[in-house]
Amino acid sequence: MAEPVKRLRTIAPSFVALGTSGVAVRDRLKRLSVGDEEVLRLVGAHQGALASRDLKQRCADGPEHSADTWAARKRGLTGESSSRIAGAITKASHDQWSLARRCQAAHIQNLDAGIRTLRHRLALPIGEKGTKRAAGGYRSRSEWFRKSRRLAALEERHAAVVADWRAGRVRVVRGGKRLANTRHHLDAAQLTEQQWRARWEAERWFLAADGESGKGFGNETIRVTPDGEVSIKLPAPLGHLANSAHGRYVLACRIAFAHRGAEWAERIEANRAVAYRIHLDVTRGRWYLTAAWQRPVIQTVPLATARAKGVVGVDTNADHFAAYRLDSHGNPVGDPHRFLYDLSGTADHRDAQIRHAITRLLHWAKSVGAKAIAIEDLDFTAEKTREKHGRRKRFRQLISGIPTGRLKARLVSMAEEHDLAIVAVDPAYTSKWGGQHWQKPLVAPRREMSRHDAAGIAIGRRALGHPIRRRTAPPPHDQSDRVGHRTAQAGPGTRRRNGNRPPATDRAPGGPSPSGKRTRRPSASKTVRDAPSKHEWVQDSLLHTG
Repeated sequence: MAEPVKRLRTIAPSFVALGTSGVAVRDRLKRLSVGDEEVLRLVGAHQGALASRDLKQRCADGPEHSADTWAARKRGLTGESSSRIAGAITKASHDQWSLARRCQAAHIQNLDAGIRTLRHRLALPIGEKGTKRAAGGYRSRSEWFRKSRRLAALEERHAAVVADWRAGRVRVVRGGKRLANTRHHLDAAQLTEQQWRARWEAERWFLAADGESGKGFGNETIRVTPDGEVSIKLPAPLGHLANSAHGRYVLACRIAFAHRGAEWAERIEANRAVAYRIHLDVTRGRWYLTAAWQRPVIQTVPLATARAKGVVGVDTNADHFAAYRLDSHGNPVGDPHRFLYDLSGTADHRDAQIRHAITRLLHWAKSVGAKAIAIEDLDFTAEKTREKHGRRKRFRQLISGIPTGRLKARLVSMAEEHDLAIVAVDPAYTSKWGGQHWQKPLVAPRREMSRHDAAGIAIGRRALGHPIRRRTAPPPHDQSDRVGHRTAQAGPGTRRRNGNRPPATDRAPGGPSPSGKRTRRPSASKTVRDAPSKHEWVQDSLLHTG
């Protein structure tokens, strides 16, 4: 009996990633006076208390929230601050509640997936083997028993979360749940109660203001002039602290954004909206000002334009980027390049490692003349579940350690500054097919090819619209091409297809060719159908054999 043919999943089409929709830059508030810091602390604490009270009211409203309740909350805060500050606080509370609601829905979906997997595996006989599509039964009765207890725990947890969802209850902590839990583990965090309290209070402050187009320098609450002067509109109860007209407090320092400073200056001079946030880094004892504004979401270049001069295919791994340059026909050029990074340590260290690796990748892509970078459209949300991969703990840790969302956002925003387009491709079978068709043929005495390097070639070819295989299957009839062009390389009508042959590749990089520089053109086909156009067609008469 013949084995059933395995069906491959449908490959999604490649697309050019959209440009960034927002910009944020930061600068340090240097040389603040003691009075400046005291005013910032008082304003932050006062507005933070208002924000906590408003968030409590927003959570109490739940799904019954409406424009009328929003307006009532804003009116209640206006008397203790100002209309603009009250608007910023109520909008922040609404956004925080919405985010918690979306996270609650995602948590329910993850619990549903785990419960389905456990029920499926518990229903199978013990020891039954699984397939690539579905997991098999558990190996022993003890494992079966432990998983049955986990199923009961997940079902109980799922029922509680669904009840919260239906009632409109969300779990929100101003300052962060992680920092709140750290209060009970100060020894493990190597913090004193005073140090933790300082961090907790700083995280709960509210020193932010949304931008407003048409107003002075794009913001009425926190105003920054082109020469770097920073002033704050004080809330009504703190108006006696003002050192300038109209209840404003002017800081003694000046700011100058080194990154995107020209773009920021252009916006504020045109009175376009710019949002600001002031925060304190308690660990370093430094104050920072962050400016943010929105951009219209537009596609950088069409897909055909991005493919015109070839691409750089990039395979994302747990510790490095594997990149390979391909020309417009999908042929690999040169040697593979690897850009290492270390994703251990703190979040700031991991983010710095990613940014440094992306910077080196972009500089190399620019140096080789590429106009686009192809990368997999990865999403490991369904792959991180404990129930799906079970005892494969190292694999779960591996895919959980790859920051796919942050990586894509960083790469798109940084590539835009280098005039490089990002082409996202379907990640299906790239590592498998790349290893099958490209890893072994490209190995040379001084060139090592890994499976990840070959995957970079597969990603690049998919972005260019070429099949990953180096050569299609032979014609079904005979050696002639009566069923069509048989190769997956350049077609018969491609220009420069029959140019001079390049030097041989079976040599050390940089060394002389075994046969010198090759200048011979490809030989003509021996079949009449594929005769070169410069030859004349001659019909010979029949031979006389009599």
